[in-house]
Amino acid sequence: MEPGTTLREKLKGKELKAFCFFSMAMLFVAAMAGMIQEGQGPLALIRGLWTIIISRDALITDYFELTGHGAAFLNGVLVMGMGMWLLCREKVKFTGLTMAAVFINVGYGFWGKNPVNILPILFGTSAYALVHGAQLSRYIYTGFFGTSLAPLVTELVYELPFDWRVNLLISIAAGMAIGFILPGLSVHTASMHMGYNLFNVGFSAGILAFVIVCVLKSFGIESESVMIWREGRPLWIGAGLYGYFLLTFLYGLYLSGWKWKGIGKVWKHPGRAVADFVLMEGEGNTLMNMALMGALCTTYICLVGGDLSGPVVGAVLTAFGFSAFGAHVRNYLPVLGGVFLSTFLNRFSLTTPGVQLASVFAVGLAPIAGRFGIVPGILAGMLHTAIVMCTSQMYGGLNLYNNGFSAGWVAIIMVPVIESILMEYERRKRPAGDHKRV
Repeated sequence: MEPGTTLREKLKGKELKAFCFFSMAMLFVAAMAGMIQEGQGPLALIRGLWTIIISRDALITDYFELTGHGAAFLNGVLVMGMGMWLLCREKVKFTGLTMAAVFINVGYGFWGKNPVNILPILFGTSAYALVHGAQLSRYIYTGFFGTSLAPLVTELVYELPFDWRVNLLISIAAGMAIGFILPGLSVHTASMHMGYNLFNVGFSAGILAFVIVCVLKSFGIESESVMIWREGRPLWIGAGLYGYFLLTFLYGLYLSGWKWKGIGKVWKHPGRAVADFVLMEGEGNTLMNMALMGALCTTYICLVGGDLSGPVVGAVLTAFGFSAFGAHVRNYLPVLGGVFLSTFLNRFSLTTPGVQLASVFAVGLAPIAGRFGIVPGILAGMLHTAIVMCTSQMYGGLNLYNNGFSAGWVAIIMVPVIESILMEYERRKRPAGDHKRV
């Protein structure tokens, strides 16, 4: 740093990139803490990583339970590191969408993604960019989100009836095909839910996964969901999350000139995509919103007696990331309330693993509450709970963004109905003479 240059000036234009590298460092610290807590050594971490790479990753495969916290957090570091390398290589400007893409991949680094099974999909997206004569940076976010089908890459190695080397080649080709198809498909699915599902690629990936699974079943190849889940709420993980969110909030406060009232401007946005809070309200206000959302999700899980498992921690980090791209406390609380209330009417409990995940991932439907109000938001959360508990069976657990797929259907069903009611209400409010105007 040059003499007379302040830290704020040095960070200008690099605020979010610096934050992401800081987050990688925190993940590495968590990996070391997990190793110590479980009495493991460095070799155990390496063996754990290898276990993650060679294991099936279908929903729900909790790496905390599969290998221990140390290896799971280290896997998250590697997945995030690959994403950061690509972003820096392509000279991508860090915005709210970047934060959403980075932290959803970090979160799923605890239950479904690893540095090996995401590579073919990223290569496929690169091929799509090459064919269209564009830079990878144009489609890089779709590539990141498209790694939701990474378990399919692993699954084909085990399920195909050929020699393992042939299976491996076919699985790589399938992964590349997925990465090639999703950019075009996701453009069309966005128009279906009209931006009211923040997890758009999760919806398009669910459709593609359903088609692929049906083709495989026609050849007698079937995949089954699994349930590997770590129960409990380790104190050190909870304390680590709250500490991380506190540091995030303080960093955002610093970037905003120690003025916290700007976060209210974020809460005024309905959140309908594309709602990039970084571009709208700045890095500082966005980071403060992210911190509050992360703390809110963690607190809810603890209050209802849920688990700080790999999937839940991953879901919290996903909500944390999407709090830079459409979600905030004000538009999330109604849909969270809907998930909570639904358990008093259906057969599921608040601590059912799928319901725990639905409560956090309901953040994807936050724009419905932001645009139409509290009651539609609550109804969206309730409907989401019902749908998400069924959809995983459609594709054998091979789409990690099952909640994104379900949220897409909720938005497709609810939004046209709500808008038609509102249009009729507005029509009736107009003077009688206005009804005849074209």
